[in-house]
Parts: sequence; structure tokens; C-alpha cells
Amino acid sequence: MTAAHDARKRVNADVQDLEMDLFVQALQRCHGYDLTDYARASLKRRVIHLADQQGVANISDLIPRLLHDPAFLPIAISGLSVPVSELFRDPQVFAALREQVFPLLASYPQINIWQAGCAFGEETYSLAILLEEAGLYDRCHIYATDISDAALARAREGIFPARDARAASARYLAAGGSRSLSDYYHARYELIKFDAALRRNVTFANHNLAGDGVFCEAHLIVCRNVLIYFNDALQNRTLGLFASSLVRGGFLCLGTKENISFAPAAGEFVGVDVPSRIFRLARPA
Repeated sequence: MTAAHDARKRVNADVQDLEMDLFVQALQRCHGYDLTDYARASLKRRVIHLADQQGVANISDLIPRLLHDPAFLPIAISGLSVPVSELFRDPQVFAALREQVFPLLASYPQINIWQAGCAFGEETYSLAILLEEAGLYDRCHIYATDISDAALARAREGIFPARDARAASARYLAAGGSRSLSDYYHARYELIKFDAALRRNVTFANHNLAGDGVFCEAHLIVCRNVLIYFNDALQNRTLGLFASSLVRGGFLCLGTKENISFAPAAGEFVGVDVPSRIFRLARPA
């Protein structure tokens, strides 16, 4: 009985892997989203979760909707993305940006910042606040991109649960904030809404790191906890894309759990604050 049970499990796993292949192929061929090089186990968990959300038993049940229901595409992309963030997440990283990167950015008359994988915009607003306090924001433009239009729509609103405000305020102060975080938002109905002035120099746009090219010429790229969802090939492609996007001596900030040491493209960068995963482009112009 155990042998038969194990055999059924192997067959079911093989069928599920085939369904995954067909799902990824349908998404790419019909809609241009290439998830081939996303970390397989993580992607599979998200697709299974998407199937559960849609009330279907199998991954293959999602494929006809991908092929024939245009309204399903944004639902699928939203379900497959991982919009996990918070205001001033890892405040020591924001403190390192403020202390070690912002003074060097101040030498430029115009500063372009690309925040790739902006999710719901928490880190975008965190950057805008610290740049404002550093006296740099009027010279900055932040390009905040994500693969999910649903996440971008929420980011544009700048509305977050008020229950997170106290913890966010503590992280803001730990990041070197010089005012009160509440100076930047209005609270109402258990929600906080950031002032529209913080969005005056922000452009939210759809961009797919797996397939799209250089987005802008950037002095700083912030892409935190995105590469962990990519396989080695896509991580290296993305690092190469960032190297091509940065001005000479430009900065790259990654997630604290992301290690680029073994990626061939990592040779393009030198460490500025390695524990905070802040690097600088070393390649000549």
C-alpha cells in the first residue's frame, strides 16, 4: 500500500509539473509574461494558491481563463506577484542610504532613482520622505515599477492600514528620520493616506524584469527582495540590466537576504555597505 501510495504521489507531482509548464507557456505566448526563469518552487506555490483563490482544483483549470478571459490576466499577475513590504523596512538600510549614498547623490543636478519591484509603494514613500528631509527631493525623480498593475494602482493611492503606523514610526526614527512620520500623512477610518506632495516626483509604471529592457538612466536603483524569487540565470540577467541602467559610479541597493557574490554580473559592482546590500557600479563608462 505504501509503494502504491508513493507511486500515486509521483504521478500527481508529474502531472502538476506538466500543468505548470503549460500555465507558464500560456502566460508567455498569449500575454508576453515570461516566468520561465522564476524560482520554480516559489512560483509553483503561488500558482497553487491562485488556483485555490479561484476555487478550482487543478492548475490546468486556470489555463482556459488565461487563453480566453482577458479580465483574468490582471488577477493572475496580481496573484503571482509577491507584494510584501512595509514602510522603512530594515531601517538600518535606509539609514545607510541616507548617510552613505545621499551625500554623494547630492553632487548631481538631477537625480534619477529606479525602484524596481515597488509592490504597494511602501518603500517608495519611505525614500521620498528621507530624500525630502535631506533636501534632495526637488532634484529627484523616482521611477517606481512593478509587474502588477493592481499593486501599482494601490501604490499610487498611498493608503495604508493605520494599525501599522506606530511600528512604521519607530522604523522611520531608526532610519534617521528627523520629524514625526505623522507629519506626512492624514489618518481617517483606520487608514493613513500620505500627502500627495510625496508623489510629485514619482512615476509609477509597469515593468517586467524578466523580459523588459533598460527603464531609465539611474543614479540609484533600489530592488529589495525581488531577486530571491528568480533562478540564477534571471538573477544574473537582472543584475546586468541594472549595470546597464546605472550611470558610472551609480548605486544599487538589494534586499538584505540577497547574495550576489556568485553571479557573474556581480563583478560589475563593489561593496559600499555589504551588510545593507548597497553596492556601487565599478565598470567604467
